[in-house]
Amino acid sequence: MVLHAGVCGRVGHRRTILHKGRGPLVLVTGTAALVLFVTRSSRGAAIMLDMGSTQFTRLSTRPDAEVLVPAYGGHDVAEAVRSAGARPVPADIDPRSLCIAPNAVLDVLTPRTVAIAALHLFGHPPDLLGLRQVTQRHALEIVECGVTREGPVSLDDRRRRQHAAYLNSRLTGVEVPAARREEHNYDTYVVRVPGNGRPDRDAFKQALRTRGIRCWVPVRNPLHWTPGYRSLSRLPHAERAADECLALPVDGTMTRRDLQRMASACNALGGLLLEPAC
Repeated sequence: MVLHAGVCGRVGHRRTILHKGRGPLVLVTGTAALVLFVTRSSRGAAIMLDMGSTQFTRLSTRPDAEVLVPAYGGHDVAEAVRSAGARPVPADIDPRSLCIAPNAVLDVLTPRTVAIAALHLFGHPPDLLGLRQVTQRHALEIVECGVTREGPVSLDDRRRRQHAAYLNSRLTGVEVPAARREEHNYDTYVVRVPGNGRPDRDAFKQALRTRGIRCWVPVRNPLHWTPGYRSLSRLPHAERAADECLALPVDGTMTRRDLQRMASACNALGGLLLEPAC
């Protein structure tokens, strides 16, 4: 079963039914603009996800229920799952989209699994078709969360996409985001820094900042390396992403000169990282 989503403005502290479609009701509750509602599944799970506070509210769930969450970027979702009384289980990601991967979900699936959190990360959707195939085969729920765009595309959104397209065509010193057929919203423009993982990424970040380029590490550690969720799991794609990824600005207010300056700095520094050691 796939959740349906609805959007409206702030509605105060009340629950509003937006529409009734195939499957569950779509609600807005509290001050959230988007709420996803899961009805009872064949395994007895029913979970509501509030995207404003990112909290799962337990309606009816078995005491040992597990929800699969992305190991990279899924920290808030994991907290929401835990607050609902279920156990978040990290699953590895697709190395290109950085979203939860259907094949990785199969690796951590157990008889206690009741749902998969399909998180849209940095504006990029996960492989929903692949995830739906898994949930249909194993009678699970899919909770689609992190959807950031509903309705008309704003001027700022268009500019961000234009800036991202320019960087995609100009950057050679770093690996640019890999968008699939679905449109990438570029809420965050995330690249991979080549070299020796975290030490080179952090040195690259510092060198960019020295040149006046704003940048930041979007996810510092994968979920299974985080206190409270630490495990012995080996999730190599999430671990590598945490070591290599760096976010660059693509704000709608940026000029072409800003983008050219950033691309030149990244290409120069990336070229140094790619040079063989003597």
